Amino acid sequence: MLQRDKETFAVVPHLPGGLVTPDALRKIADVAEKYHAQALKLTSAQRLAIVGLKEEDLENFWQDLGMKPSHAIGLCVRSIKFCPGTTFCKRGKQDSVSLGLKLDELYHGLELPAKFKMGVSGCANSCGENHFRDVGVMGTPKGFKLMVGGNGGVSPRIAQTIYEGLDEEQVLEKVDKIIKVFAAEAKKHERLGKLIERIGLEEFTRKLEE
Repeated sequence: MLQRDKETFAVVPHLPGGLVTPDALRKIADVAEKYHAQALKLTSAQRLAIVGLKEEDLENFWQDLGMKPSHAIGLCVRSIKFCPGTTFCKRGKQDSVSLGLKLDELYHGLELPAKFKMGVSGCANSCGENHFRDVGVMGTPKGFKLMVGGNGGVSPRIAQTIYEGLDEEQVLEKVDKIIKVFAAEAKKHERLGKLIERIGLEEFTRKLEE
């Protein structure tokens, strides 16, 4: 990503859910230092942006780093944001890490008519920001809630719950259907919430059941 100075670039290695090993962190630090990065920035999307690289260094930077880039821009599924859930957090009601990693593996970088964000939270604290994602999943004592149509930005929109009491496999099945309907029905640059506003929630959910 070209930076504000129109001369240097920021790169973002793919770290699903912000999970990273000590070895990977050391590698990132060493390579960033080697190529004189101006800053390393932890982002709200659970990414690590390495800022201020010269264009002529980018190819060698990625080769030395040995990691895949994150799809931080473009009309595609961006990184899936998820909280620690029952894996690490005492408040977790459902395993958001397992589900988040599976969603990331299945869909990260998938090209779609518009950018598409997903968030998975293990409890009602909603640390995965599920209410403000195109697809949001929230853990409860009785399973997962599945929400659609949320987004931030200039015209923020809160996602609407369309299913409750789902297990992990049911969530994966429903999300796959949501993405297929979105890919088929959305106009270019039309976020899922805008699609739902255009055709109506009832019609959208009907298409999910076809």
